[in-house]
Amino acid sequence: MVKHQPLQVYEKQVFVSFVTGIYGCRWKRYQRSQDDSSRWECTWFVILCSSFLLLLFWAYFWLVAQNDFNEFNWLVYNRSGEWRDETIPILASTIVGFSYITFLLILALFHISLGQQLNLYWVHKIGLLATLLTTISGVISIDDLWGDEWDILLLSLQSTAPFLHIGALVTVTAISWLVAGYVVRRERSNFQVMMLLIYMVILLVVYLAPLTFTCPCIMDRHSLRPRPDIIGRRGAPMLAPENTMVSFNRALQYGASSLEADVTISVDGFPFLMRDRTLRRTTNVHKVFPGRQYDDAALFNWTEIRSLNAGQWFLESDPYWTVETLTARDRSRIGNQTVCSLVEMLRLAARANGSALLNIRRPPPEHPRYRSWFMDTLWAAQKAGISQKRVTWTPDTDRGRVRGLQQTANEKLSLEEMRQRGITSLTLHYSKASHKDIQEYLANNVSVTVYPVNEPWLYSLLWCSGSRNAYNFIWITSNLVSIAVIMGIFGFQKWRMRGMQTYNPEHIMLSAVTRRTSRDVNIMKEKLIISELNNGLSSTEELCLYPENGYATYSHGGLSH
Repeated sequence: MVKHQPLQVYEKQVFVSFVTGIYGCRWKRYQRSQDDSSRWECTWFVILCSSFLLLLFWAYFWLVAQNDFNEFNWLVYNRSGEWRDETIPILASTIVGFSYITFLLILALFHISLGQQLNLYWVHKIGLLATLLTTISGVISIDDLWGDEWDILLLSLQSTAPFLHIGALVTVTAISWLVAGYVVRRERSNFQVMMLLIYMVILLVVYLAPLTFTCPCIMDRHSLRPRPDIIGRRGAPMLAPENTMVSFNRALQYGASSLEADVTISVDGFPFLMRDRTLRRTTNVHKVFPGRQYDDAALFNWTEIRSLNAGQWFLESDPYWTVETLTARDRSRIGNQTVCSLVEMLRLAARANGSALLNIRRPPPEHPRYRSWFMDTLWAAQKAGISQKRVTWTPDTDRGRVRGLQQTANEKLSLEEMRQRGITSLTLHYSKASHKDIQEYLANNVSVTVYPVNEPWLYSLLWCSGSRNAYNFIWITSNLVSIAVIMGIFGFQKWRMRGMQTYNPEHIMLSAVTRRTSRDVNIMKEKLIISELNNGLSSTEELCLYPENGYATYSHGGLSH
């Protein structure tokens, strides 16, 4: 009787070794397993997927929040007293964490597709938990410090949702190859069923997602409304120091029809332009008046204020990462800027036939101009020679004394309340001004100014708001194409697996031996144990099997096959 073990063929699997080695530090063949993953490892896989989704949300938030990066840095400055670009470490850590988690998730999906047992290496487990906890703490901190910024997420989806939908559709369609390769295997397990159900739920969510958003920017160009006017908020602060003459000139050069500025009243009654309560951030007051750098800016006289440099800080801190784009001449001009007076700004607006929007900070109670600050502002407007109809005033206090100027409010009001208070315009944050509200105000001759609008997508969204949604055709067509591709992938994977199951495993191995002659294929010797019954032989003899010209040859005492 002849007993033999199946012929074994060991072929180097470089890709499998790479996947299992990086993910679980299992570089050797004997370390790998195709058994079902343990519940503990399945739990780590769920944590990995959850971390990926959280980081995807976190990364998207900072992507759309670029419109307000300067507002975030200014908010941190008001709390800490030190000006730093806090977005750089946040963006760097987000990119590193998201790349790391995405790479681990891709490796895990390849494990599932190849039928390999999940076994996340302990170093990756520590890295995964550290990334997850860091992201959670970041979300909590932003919610406490900058909670109002979450509103930009829903607003941005009106612009980015079509692109996100197409990207998600392509991703889940591509993943169907991995899911199908794992699900159609002969062996059935609960984990396979769970993976299929999760995939089907995700697929359904992606298919129906367009029902929850509108896409006003996908429209017929001929139905586009007139372009909204651009206001230079503190001039062009991305190209020059805010609230300086060079900044306002740049804004007018780039098509701004109006200029907006923050006005403070000096101790001797001169209105000047300053956003902060102190002079520390945007001037060299710490060098000229080191003992007064924390004093209120309104407690300096105009001569002292005029002696300060208001441009060098821009070149040193580079708040918008644009200094490298400036020419040497521009840098020299910026470095010599001084604090701008209200009269200078209004004269520039008058020469450009533009208008001005003034945010006036009322002086503190101990200020000598506390009760006459509005008269100082009116005097500056008259001295500049600009028409009062071209100057908009906020806040709307002392309305009875301020006549002739256009007055605006910084909060959303009803039309009836606006008529009673004599307000003809509103200045609102973009998150507080819906398209419906804007259209209602405009229909009642109330002008609306929306701020800050620094990114093209936000400007386009405000321009196109209210247009008819034309994404339905793209949505339905892309879904049908995705369904057809996924059905084809599942059908192909099932056909491929069925074809592999029709062969005897030993025949496949023998066939592989005869076809492959490369050095990567190492053939194990097969031991044939021959025991003869009823012939008087009591010993067991060992023969070796070698491949030869496609046949198996047994060499022992003249026996051949």
